[in-house]
Amino acid sequence: MKDYDDSVAFLGQWGRFQQVVFFLLSASIVPNGFGAFSVVFFADTPSHHCLVPDVNLTQDWLNAIIPIEVVNGKQQLSRCSRFRLDVVRYLSAQGFIPGRDVNITDLEQEGCVDGWSYSRDIYQSTIVSEFDLVCRDQWKQPFTSTIYFLATLVGAFFSGQLSDRFGRKPVFFTTMAVQTIFTFLQIFSPSWMVFVILYFMNGLGQISNYVSAFVLGNEILTGHVRVLFSSLGVCLGYAIGYMMLPLFAYFLRDWKSLVLAISLPGLLYIPLWWFIPESPRWLLSQGRVEEAETTLRKAAKMNKVEAPSVIFEDYSADATKTHPKEQHNVFSLLRTKNIRNVTLILCLVWFTLSTGYYGLSLNTSQLHANPYISCFLSAAVEVPAYTSSWLALRYVPRRLSVFCTLLIGGVSLYFLQLVPESLSELSIALEMLGKCVITIGTSLIYAYTAELYPTALRNTATGTCSAVAKVGSSIAPFLLQLSVYFKYLPYIVMGTLAAVSAFATLLLPESFGQPLPQTIQQMHKRESIKCPFITRREHSKPTVLFESRLIV
Repeated sequence: MKDYDDSVAFLGQWGRFQQVVFFLLSASIVPNGFGAFSVVFFADTPSHHCLVPDVNLTQDWLNAIIPIEVVNGKQQLSRCSRFRLDVVRYLSAQGFIPGRDVNITDLEQEGCVDGWSYSRDIYQSTIVSEFDLVCRDQWKQPFTSTIYFLATLVGAFFSGQLSDRFGRKPVFFTTMAVQTIFTFLQIFSPSWMVFVILYFMNGLGQISNYVSAFVLGNEILTGHVRVLFSSLGVCLGYAIGYMMLPLFAYFLRDWKSLVLAISLPGLLYIPLWWFIPESPRWLLSQGRVEEAETTLRKAAKMNKVEAPSVIFEDYSADATKTHPKEQHNVFSLLRTKNIRNVTLILCLVWFTLSTGYYGLSLNTSQLHANPYISCFLSAAVEVPAYTSSWLALRYVPRRLSVFCTLLIGGVSLYFLQLVPESLSELSIALEMLGKCVITIGTSLIYAYTAELYPTALRNTATGTCSAVAKVGSSIAPFLLQLSVYFKYLPYIVMGTLAAVSAFATLLLPESFGQPLPQTIQQMHKRESIKCPFITRREHSKPTVLFESRLIV
């Protein structure tokens, strides 16, 4: 059977058709970048304390009614209690002075029965101040992030199968509409429960359109352009959106205004329906040869080249009958020993990378007192990460590159506990190094996964692995809470996962320099571990494959 890349070689790699697909799909990822971590701002917890109603207290008692607590060696006003208001009002009326006439530490305390007063130094409002997600309801704040990640888990799992069955393009645009509509509807949430339900639907759409766009672009583009799209196209599109987020949040301090600004760009992508085609690879896998050829003939016209009279000679009607379509689902990933082993190892690696990536990203508020600067630093470090992943995809075998990024990331996170507290800059550097290499690994594992599976299973495999990764991202907000018991425990957990996963990747087959498998029979067999430097067979064709990362 003639290789697909050979069949479409007449198009070239960088004509007008490829340029349109490249830039439009890359631009479609930008909203995913600032949507994925918007929770850092609209669900942040402002400084707060119990609200004290106007009951004619003296200034001394107004200043003393909130108890002082010591947190991490620093004194601060209690967030969840105050001295009993009726007692304080009586003492104030009698003219007693706190600290002189009354030992306030002996006074009885009560909860914030009249609500809370929130600082507006950084934010005008967040969902925490809107729905009082503090004290007894404090668990709802990290759980909001978990709800989103659980949605992306479900979306990644089912979108892969839907895309394999109904096509890349319909699922891509449908899920983009879901993301835009439900993001906008969040503005009108009357309660936290309604908000998280809408946020869940938003997450479903966001991950689904990302995965569909990734597979669609990588199946349409070929050769070095495929690498460029997936690394410096898709990934930098995501990073640009991520870096735009703190700019939006800085000027829009009210959470509803921020969410509105995040939702509106989705409307700009409606015209893309008439410019982005269906994947010819997917059409071929469904036996729709004529539609695939029609798409490629239109592409040839855009590129001003002449298409052959028959593009896919081996896909005649008789061949289609001889090899009938076989419907695949997630259980196909466990059908044979070879596919099962690859799937289980990849699921472990995806879980580790997602836990590390989101754990470190959500922890950026610890880097700097200003959350806008913290977010920008976390986003900016991804630019060199994606550039490095692009270079690694061009010149380094997949297995070696994934192994090195996981190992370096694990070691850097382990070393954090050895840094003295006086060297805070070194701690920040190590944490950003960990974030950088884990981001590289996330980019590489998308490429590695897509290259290992055949066309019939590629989107299902990508979606399934992405779903497993979302289990890791779902627990990341609560993993950070382990620092209550030991400051560096979250880093130790993430570092251990990274080290174990690094050595597990050595059991995977190599895919660098090999054509994409079209059928399950062509799926790569495990090879022995080779020298990291590339030695191609004399008659092998140096096919450069593709790469991307997870959002959202």
